[in-house]
Amino acid sequence: MIPLQDDTPRDTFPYVTIIFILVNVSVFIYELSLGYRGMGKFIYSTAAIPYEITRFTDIGQAAVVVPPFTLFTSIFVHGGFFHLAGNMLFLWIFGDNIEDRLGHFRFILFYLLTGLIASATHVFVSPDSTQPMIGASGAIAGVLGAYFVLFPRANVKTLIFLFVFVSIVRIRAVYFLGIWFLFQVLSSGGNTGIAWYAHIGGFVAGALLIKFFIREARVKPLA
Repeated sequence: MIPLQDDTPRDTFPYVTIIFILVNVSVFIYELSLGYRGMGKFIYSTAAIPYEITRFTDIGQAAVVVPPFTLFTSIFVHGGFFHLAGNMLFLWIFGDNIEDRLGHFRFILFYLLTGLIASATHVFVSPDSTQPMIGASGAIAGVLGAYFVLFPRANVKTLIFLFVFVSIVRIRAVYFLGIWFLFQVLSSGGNTGIAWYAHIGGFVAGALLIKFFIREARVKPLA
């Protein structure tokens, strides 16, 4: 399932969501400019590597910041075009409404905090792993968890592939995101190189923390 659009209106312009997207895209363009080897070194120097974080040390390529601060740098690094495009699509569709409800500054804090919790969840589950973890998907999972709580009845226009059939349907957010989360849980037992537990941790963190971040409803003055 690929989300194309939601029908939740917003009152403010999503400056922060757009900035996050531009930062991620800019970092990826920089990665490409380094060439194949340079890109590999950059990824290892910015990725969250559980073994390094749990032992406060570098293995191989030195990190640009001291572990465990790579938990933050890894959020803005991607390993390929489709990795980046998929994450940015989800961030654009669901992030603007969460930013609208939280306000710009609180959305920044919420995004970074859920991203940190997501990465920390992966590290907790696989503390001895030497595989680099990169990508904004953990933080975006936090956004999805928040959307699940705040806008369960919203409709998500979704592109669905079913064998040879392709269709566009509208699915309630509670079902779309519920299926997404269930897929992460069912996939977490496989060794696919994807940090499924980061997605799970981010989603749960977003769903639980959103009520602590949400600002009071804005009251419009009477005419």
